[in-house]
Amino acid sequence: MAAKAKEAEAGDDAAAEGESKKKLPLKLIIIAAAAVLVVGGGGTAAFLMLGKKHEEPKHVEAPVKPVAFLDLPDVIVNLAGGSGDRTQYLKLKIVLEVPDQLIVTQIQPLMPRVVDAFQTYLRELRSTDLEGSGGLYRLRDELTRRVNMAVSPVRINAVLFKEIIVQ
Repeated sequence: MAAKAKEAEAGDDAAAEGESKKKLPLKLIIIAAAAVLVVGGGGTAAFLMLGKKHEEPKHVEAPVKPVAFLDLPDVIVNLAGGSGDRTQYLKLKIVLEVPDQLIVTQIQPLMPRVVDAFQTYLRELRSTDLEGSGGLYRLRDELTRRVNMAVSPVRINAVLFKEIIVQ
């Protein structure tokens, strides 16, 4: 009986060796496939990232048109206020930015309209309307709109403040 047990163990060992020999190539194939994937993926990533040099498009600067500036006469107006308040005054030195010198010659004859538009608008302002940078931006936008209406069909680029005094 002991002999049969030894033969059975020998057969089991042979069967186990046969199975392990069959598993060994399967493990090798899986390991080799994983290695190929890792190396191939790394090589592909390196090729894509390092292989192509991205050329930045060359920045072509458009020629800059020179703008022209037109000084307006000083504007002094009294501000609207409640009863009992002392009178406050606003003094502005304004420059108009126009696209080119030709427009300056077109605006010059219309200057009384521009000054009138400024006077009528500015006299309705209160000193609280001019507080902070937000108030000045609103003032600039409104004056630009009024100038463009007064000199239509010609357009200006912006109203620029040289001096603002509220007294």
